[in-house]
Amino acid sequence: MFKRTLNLPAPGTQTFFLWGPRQTGKTTLLRAHYSQSRWIDLLKADEFRRYLTNPEFLREELEADNVGGGTQVVIDEIQKVPALLDEVHWLMENRGIHFALCGSSARKLRRGAANLLGGRAVRYQLHGLTAEELGADFDLNRLLNHGYLPRLTQAAQPTRLLSAYISDYLKEEVAAEGLVRNLPSFSGFLNAAALSDGELINFSNVATDCGVSSHTAKSYFEILEDTLLGRWLPAYRMRPKRRVTAASKFYLSDVGVVNSLARRGWMSPGSEAYGRAFENWVFHELSAYLDYMEPDGQLTYWRLAGGTEVDFVLDDMRLAVEAKSSERISSRHLKGLRSLVKDHPHAERRVVVCLEPRARCTEDGIDILPAEAFVHRLWSGELTGIATKEAGANSRSSPMP
Repeated sequence: MFKRTLNLPAPGTQTFFLWGPRQTGKTTLLRAHYSQSRWIDLLKADEFRRYLTNPEFLREELEADNVGGGTQVVIDEIQKVPALLDEVHWLMENRGIHFALCGSSARKLRRGAANLLGGRAVRYQLHGLTAEELGADFDLNRLLNHGYLPRLTQAAQPTRLLSAYISDYLKEEVAAEGLVRNLPSFSGFLNAAALSDGELINFSNVATDCGVSSHTAKSYFEILEDTLLGRWLPAYRMRPKRRVTAASKFYLSDVGVVNSLARRGWMSPGSEAYGRAFENWVFHELSAYLDYMEPDGQLTYWRLAGGTEVDFVLDDMRLAVEAKSSERISSRHLKGLRSLVKDHPHAERRVVVCLEPRARCTEDGIDILPAEAFVHRLWSGELTGIATKEAGANSRSSPMP
């Protein structure tokens, strides 16, 4: 079992939502952290049926067992029975009971009339494994080819498991919850979304590729976002001196899923597909870092209308990062970072993440970092100034993703 970087509150001290894509290890993390807590697992058919029909059973059962203040109750897959949140709210207010509410899809709660606890529950998000969590088991080539899901990290046949994962997602998250009317069209959309991973999204083009309307394509991206299978990367637009791009990019949350849907096969350094997977990985590390360490931080990208671009910008130019899967970084790779500082001279740190064997620094202050050096300096706090948080401090006041 890998030690996860995400710090959860001590038992009996806080009510919170824990969100994350399927199989990122949410249940494993909760069981390790709240081993003595009362558990309600809505993946069990009998428990699901009981609480779906009679959500008040939660209150009645806890009252009968004299469960009182300072107790932590874990409810796994809370999105399956949103009506339980009314009972959770009452028990929080009247009995002082704390809840850990875990789920892989927030769509029913966001789109329906679910009780979101009036901002009383904070939000955490768990990602797939990071380089920091893998430690000595970090293998960049394997990670880029098979993805970040813990189950696949050391699997003998990860390709088959990835195919099963995608099928389970379609069956359990999309079909079972009735999120789309036409499952074959959505399945085709997933392939188009994988091919667009990390690119500017044009809904009309995606719609044409998968044979649906632009409105439908947009709603499909919302499903990926709500089920935590992907997230948007907005453009940086603060104090622009020149015309900048305003459209957002979209990244799927696991590069293994991207590879499987896009039928990339095994990728080796030097290929275009490897470079795109490398960029997805850098996005994954930065996103996880922010969610775990700096939940108020903002991740964007910067791009001029003419096409000059920097892949990732943290906050107001505190850190600018280019992902280049090259073994030799030259001036052409630095064009974006050098153009950025002309418009934003307050940019604090500029970094190129690459495959060079050793770290170095250019005359104008750009750090050239091998992948391993980048993740070490990121998670140690050297690049941002923040490395650790007290348990429970790295949370948002909003309960929704």
